[in-house]
Amino acid sequence: MPEPEAVQPAMNPSASPPQQAPQPLDDEASSLLERARAFSAPLLAEVLLDSGEPALLHADAVQAILARMGADAPTRAAAWLSLAAGQLAKPEEQLQKAFGRDNAHLALESRKLMGVFRLARQGAAGGADVPTQHREMLRRLLLAMSEDLRVIPLRLASRLQSLRYFTSAGVQPAQDFVQSSLQIWAPLANRLGLWQVKWEIEDLAFRLDRPDDYARIAEWMRRRGAEHEALIAQASLRLRDALAAQGIEASISGRRKHAYSIWRKMQGKSLELDEVMDLLALRIIVDSVDQCYASLGVVHQLWSALEAEYDDYIARPKANGYQSLHTVVRGPRQLPLEIQIRTHAMHEHAEQGVAAHWAYKEAGVQGYKGVVAASSFDAKVALARQLMAWRGEIAGGDAQPAGAATNPFDDRVYVLTPQARIIELEAGCTAVDFAYAVHTDLGHRCRGARVDGALLPLNTPLRSGQTVDIVAARQGGPSRDWLNPELGFLQSARARAKVRAWFNAQALEQTVASGRAQIDKLLQREGRSGMSLHELAAGLGLRGPEQLFERVGSENLPLRQVETYLRGNGAPAAPADEVALRAAKAQPGGVLVVGVDALLTQLAGCCKPAPPDAICGFVTRGRGVSVHRADCSNARNLQLRHPERVIPVTWGARNDGLFAVDLVVEAADRHGLLRDISEVFSKHKLNVIGVRTQSRGDTAHMLFTVELPGLEALPSTLKLLREVNGVRQASRR
Repeated sequence: MPEPEAVQPAMNPSASPPQQAPQPLDDEASSLLERARAFSAPLLAEVLLDSGEPALLHADAVQAILARMGADAPTRAAAWLSLAAGQLAKPEEQLQKAFGRDNAHLALESRKLMGVFRLARQGAAGGADVPTQHREMLRRLLLAMSEDLRVIPLRLASRLQSLRYFTSAGVQPAQDFVQSSLQIWAPLANRLGLWQVKWEIEDLAFRLDRPDDYARIAEWMRRRGAEHEALIAQASLRLRDALAAQGIEASISGRRKHAYSIWRKMQGKSLELDEVMDLLALRIIVDSVDQCYASLGVVHQLWSALEAEYDDYIARPKANGYQSLHTVVRGPRQLPLEIQIRTHAMHEHAEQGVAAHWAYKEAGVQGYKGVVAASSFDAKVALARQLMAWRGEIAGGDAQPAGAATNPFDDRVYVLTPQARIIELEAGCTAVDFAYAVHTDLGHRCRGARVDGALLPLNTPLRSGQTVDIVAARQGGPSRDWLNPELGFLQSARARAKVRAWFNAQALEQTVASGRAQIDKLLQREGRSGMSLHELAAGLGLRGPEQLFERVGSENLPLRQVETYLRGNGAPAAPADEVALRAAKAQPGGVLVVGVDALLTQLAGCCKPAPPDAICGFVTRGRGVSVHRADCSNARNLQLRHPERVIPVTWGARNDGLFAVDLVVEAADRHGLLRDISEVFSKHKLNVIGVRTQSRGDTAHMLFTVELPGLEALPSTLKLLREVNGVRQASRR
């Protein structure tokens, strides 16, 4: 079947160099393309796209672009089938019957992707420019939604063809369309290594967005065209002879900078057209890395180099995998001449990216040799490159079913609010996790969820691209069932922490209310209803009424002690250092304070003592006795500065409460580490009341404050932590 030609924009001096010729197709692939077009043509014959472009002509052109990108036959067939699906009553059933499950899935996946993208695009706030964070989330959403990663080049080809149509037809698209081309699709093409597509999308969108600036640059390039071509030809001939004299066989070609990249450089460096340094360029392609550096030496022998304009992207590749040597010299007529030097493999990657039929068997997880991922997301993009490249390599062999390759974005899901704001969640997260990610109060009041319009159970895992609308009560709080891991309501450790915090706050409120009621009854019984609560709290050595109510409600301060104070006619409490001279008595908090009668005790937060730690006490001013571990540095400092306030203490006979203990964990930083450690605590019913984490390089340093009944449970807890994958050390602080 002859290849339909894509619509080319009129007069585009910055157009990309010709892409690779379509690869020959076998009989089965040719048959698939013929059947796909024959099936789609009657359905699309009278259909116009939103842009006004005839749907059939658009599909023909997209298929041709994909062919030049090196896409396989099913991807090219989807150019027709994805549009035809919109004209079918039962698209999934009809396409599967005519073309099989895999081809139907790819076509429908492409339609779903565009529908979600249009919705998510509405979530951009304010004007035509999309906020940076939302732009990035849109790119991630597009990649994460793609069960079959081939839909990404398919959608990129469709966007490119629409830009070609608008340019050639002289039709001005909506500003939103132009901006999303520059801000979403071109950067996404760059992320995936589809540089040919990126460059043309940028130039065409630039032409539509800033026609005057484009026309000025294009006219300048047209007027200088003949002169530049002559200079490039002269430099090429001289360079070819010099390389041949050194025994280096090289392919040399001239390169003209694209209009959009010229404009960006002018804007970024405040330059005029004549000041742009790399308008003229030569590209040298050789067989090996050694020849790259040898060629660089030849270039610098021929022409004087501009030292500030040298870049070695072979030794230090760009994050997206690009490799080449770049230098700028004073070429013919002393004009700046940029020269790029690379191997054939580097050039193929630079020109075609993921669509090229790579054959680098030494490639590792980070893509072909030299790829450096600047972040975990870039590493996933590198993996996405490989998956699509491998798909291309096996196109002639046994085809994989759609979605068979592992999607590198499977550990995250990207879902939308009804206002089209994108929310990033861990894989497996539910509508309850989503509600807490949007707002803590919304999570507390969550009672149900509509997912894509349908009510679903709250413990249903979400998928990328879904729109979630939370059904919330006017007031109320979470359910304790949400903390049961077996019921599956919560996946996110952050959401679980918010639920626990709510219940802790409720318990505190109940404790305070109980204490308030007890104090009120006591004051009425003693005939002291008019007494100032602040005065009462201060007389008992407490900060204020709230602390008084909390201590009484939790039985840490016996009501009898308050009664004794009141019956002393409300006389001010004796100074702490005088009280410390009274007889010894065991306290309800579990600590026996030697030489103290009915004195409030509190465990020091700096060292968090727990039985059977060796402990010591320090009489504070107005807050009772602070109990420290005997080896606490703060306690040692207090002993040196105020030895008269140090008193001996020991644990009481009853220690049936819970004690806060700090646990320090050092581990290899990885995704899901905090989740796995939190699951250990949850599985063994250990309450985590505080978490602090910090990553340095590839090491995560974590501090967990856990409630334990005593140090007898500590060894088993540390053993469980050390068994978590990646944990190098776990100990008590």
